[in-house]
Amino acid sequence: MGYVIFLIVLIILFLSFLRQVDQYQRGVMFTMGKYSGTRNPGWRLVVPIFQRMVKVDMRIKAVDVPDQEAITKDNVSCQINAVIYYKVIDAAKAVIEVENFYYAVSQMAQTTMRNVAGEVDLDELLTNRDAVSNRIKNIVDKLTDPWGIKVDSVDLKDIVLPEEMKRTMAKQAEAERERRAVIIKAEGEVKAAENLAKAGEILSAKTGALHLRTLNSLNDISSDQSNTIVYAIPLEIIRAFENIGNKFAHDVKKGEKK
Repeated sequence: MGYVIFLIVLIILFLSFLRQVDQYQRGVMFTMGKYSGTRNPGWRLVVPIFQRMVKVDMRIKAVDVPDQEAITKDNVSCQINAVIYYKVIDAAKAVIEVENFYYAVSQMAQTTMRNVAGEVDLDELLTNRDAVSNRIKNIVDKLTDPWGIKVDSVDLKDIVLPEEMKRTMAKQAEAERERRAVIIKAEGEVKAAENLAKAGEILSAKTGALHLRTLNSLNDISSDQSNTIVYAIPLEIIRAFENIGNKFAHDVKKGEKK
C-alpha cells in the first residue's frame, strides 16, 4: 500500500513539472532567474521554484491604434486611426528586452503616426495613404527590431477632418468640376465649328449641293406631323418676285390702255 501511495505521489509530482507549449507558442525558460533557452511546442519539464517558463504567442497580432490628434505640415488639424499587424520572431528578446511588448508596440505606433502626419501635407496624406502607411511601418519596424518583433504592415483606416475643412474641400472640388465642364464644352464647340467649316466648304464646292441638303432636311422634319416648319427665304428672292409682279402689272395696264 505504501508503494502505491509513493507511486501516486511521484506521478502527481511529475505531472506538476509538466508545461504544455502549443504549436503557436514558444516557451522562454528561466533557471534560477537566468535565461536558459527557448522551448519549442510540446510538453516541457519545468522544476518549480528553480525554473520558470514564459509563453509567448508567435501568431500575427492586429493592434488597433486609437484616434490620434495630429497637425499636418500645412497646419491642418486632423484625427487619424490605424491598425498595425506584427508578430514576434524572437520570443527571448520580446520577453527580456521590453517589459510589455504589446503595450510598447502600440505606443510606438501612436507616436510614429503623429510624427509622420506632421511631416506631410494634407493632400499627400489623403491621396498617398499607402506611401504614408509604408513610412510608418518602416519606422516602427526598425525601432522594434531590437525587441524581436517584425511589423508586417500598417494601414490607415480613417482620417477625420474638421467640418470647416470638409466644406472648403467640397467647394474646391465643385469649382474644379465646373472648370473641367467649361473646358470640355469649349473643346466640343471648337470641334463642331471645324466640322461645320469643312461641311460648308464641301457644299459650296458643288453646284446645287446646298439646295439638296436643304430639301433633305425638310424631308426629315416633315416625317413628324407635330413639327412646324418655318422656312427662311432670302430677302433678295422676295424682292425679285416683287419686281416681277410690278413689271407684270405695268404690262397689263399698258395693254389695257392700248
